[in-house]
Amino acid sequence: MNNYSPAFHRHKSLKQEKNIMLPFSCYSPKLSLYILATCVILLMLLQIRSLHTVLPTSSSPLPSLSPSASWSLFQQWQNLVLNRTLAAASPVNCTQNPDSMNQKLRDSITFLPLKDLRFSNQPLDGHTWFMSSMYDTREEGEVQYQQFPSEPSKGRFLCLKGRDTHDGSWNYYALAWPEALLTNATLMKGLTFVSYNHYNYDNIWHGLSAVMPFVAWHRKNSCEKPTRWVLYHWGELRFKMGTWLNLLMEATFGQAPYIEEFNDVDDDQPVCFEKAVVMRHNEGGMSRERRMEVYDLMRCKARVYCNVSLDRRDSDERPDIGMTLLMRSGARSFRNETAVIGVFEKECKKVKGCRLMVAYSNNLTFCQQVKQMSLTDILISPHGAQLTNMFLMDRNSSVMEFYPKGWLKLAGVGQYVYHWIASWSGMRHRGEWRDPNGESCPYSDEDHRCMSFYKNGLIGYNETHFAEWARNVLNDVQTKRFEEEGTKNGTASMKTCDCN
Repeated sequence: MNNYSPAFHRHKSLKQEKNIMLPFSCYSPKLSLYILATCVILLMLLQIRSLHTVLPTSSSPLPSLSPSASWSLFQQWQNLVLNRTLAAASPVNCTQNPDSMNQKLRDSITFLPLKDLRFSNQPLDGHTWFMSSMYDTREEGEVQYQQFPSEPSKGRFLCLKGRDTHDGSWNYYALAWPEALLTNATLMKGLTFVSYNHYNYDNIWHGLSAVMPFVAWHRKNSCEKPTRWVLYHWGELRFKMGTWLNLLMEATFGQAPYIEEFNDVDDDQPVCFEKAVVMRHNEGGMSRERRMEVYDLMRCKARVYCNVSLDRRDSDERPDIGMTLLMRSGARSFRNETAVIGVFEKECKKVKGCRLMVAYSNNLTFCQQVKQMSLTDILISPHGAQLTNMFLMDRNSSVMEFYPKGWLKLAGVGQYVYHWIASWSGMRHRGEWRDPNGESCPYSDEDHRCMSFYKNGLIGYNETHFAEWARNVLNDVQTKRFEEEGTKNGTASMKTCDCN
């Protein structure tokens, strides 16, 4: 017996369709195809069923529809299902109002403090309180960095807001889609280097530690040059580098660094960058080999900039062994400079081809320092920022370092920074001498308050120790020099720089 009722079936089908359609506003292509295929199958089944209902049997107790009425009902149901299906499958349903969608993206932009006070005393692993929600890109042996836009940022631009120079928690950052920037945002074209420095940009050691990773990124990325620099210290904006650092970056990149000051931007107006690279870990994560390659590049570029010979063998001024006493004035200077100079001068005269040169770091221009280091095989100097110049010497040159009283116990790990840079730049740190004598401290020897008495103390001398130390280093350098000259080609000649 045929109990088919078109009205009942239509009510049931529409109810099922409603249950299927309503929970979704946008379908994926696979889901749309699945729904469409299902509908086609249902239509085929309904068409077959309707053909059976067109010709009812005489034994049927229920009244049957006429062929024309049954076919009309089928067409109406078919049109309804197809229209609903196509509407759901159409991508226009998801993007029918792109302006509205972009406005929602704009409204979702959230600015966070550059200096996250929650982590100011305890940076998290992999990132710091500076832009604390962002993680760095890490590659084995390479510098750690953030790049915008990129895959980790999901193609979003970096945006900054605020110009505070005293409190980094009043400066902000956010990420924004290129097509949905804030309406009052300024878009800055080109590549922007965003630097975070825990110290400052005036001290040449601290400044070099901050900018060196950008040189590494530059070297690795087809020598791309920045359009501008944005400098932060503790999240606070800074608008200049020290002269030495500024000239080193000019030499390295072939153009003076433009430090962005945002003069044409209101304090509460966001600025977004077409392309930005952020560094906040200094040289952290880099292998020794990669560091040496970067220091090689900066040394080479500095010599070209200052018109200094790239190869020691091409210089008529270069002594066989150049020994430089790089002096300081004031804090951590030698108490008796004449006596110290006399000791090293005496030992230098004993070695054929050795020449002692005495220089004061505060009296030399940048290019004079570059030239002086190019003539130096043995650098002798008190602990201090002037020792940063060591990377401007040829690889495998030697460094001798001196400390005032009290530093070993109280100065912490920072007293070894020139051991580190010697290793990273391919130099040989030949040890240090620590003055056992100096100003007395009213507290116990291990009381950290004593560092205020010892930090800038003067350095004495020990003639016997200095003479023996100098003699050993000179003999070793002389031996290696003979070995180099004995080889067929000598040391590798440097004729050009990377990133030419």
